[in-house]
Amino acid sequence: MRISPRLSKRSKPEPTIALINIVFLMLIFFIVAAQIAPPLEGDLKLVSTAELENREPPDALVVMPDGLMKYRGALVTPAHYVTIKQESNPDELKSIRLVPDRELAAVKLIDIGNELRSLGAEKIMLVTEQGLAQ
Repeated sequence: MRISPRLSKRSKPEPTIALINIVFLMLIFFIVAAQIAPPLEGDLKLVSTAELENREPPDALVVMPDGLMKYRGALVTPAHYVTIKQESNPDELKSIRLVPDRELAAVKLIDIGNELRSLGAEKIMLVTEQGLAQ
């Protein structure tokens, strides 16, 4: 059996070192050239809000850890909340602020969101707390 000359020749290895060098140089270029955000002034001290009392926005639907919902301090159901919003201003139903408790189960939060959507809510915004590590 004779092997064809085409199959018997070994192919040249790919020049991977050149490719690695190019990628490495591009990486260094972007690290040096790119700047995500300008640095803050050295003597600038940011306002700290860690000591402020937390309050929900006035027109937000607050969801307690057990799934009960409050609107302006009164217990409501999603249907009752949507009715209140439609009576006061129908345009307010386009975007609803939802303030869930940290201990609320994610499944329950999704169920509440789906129920509000089925009742006519177009956009549901979750109000959360953001902290910066110092």
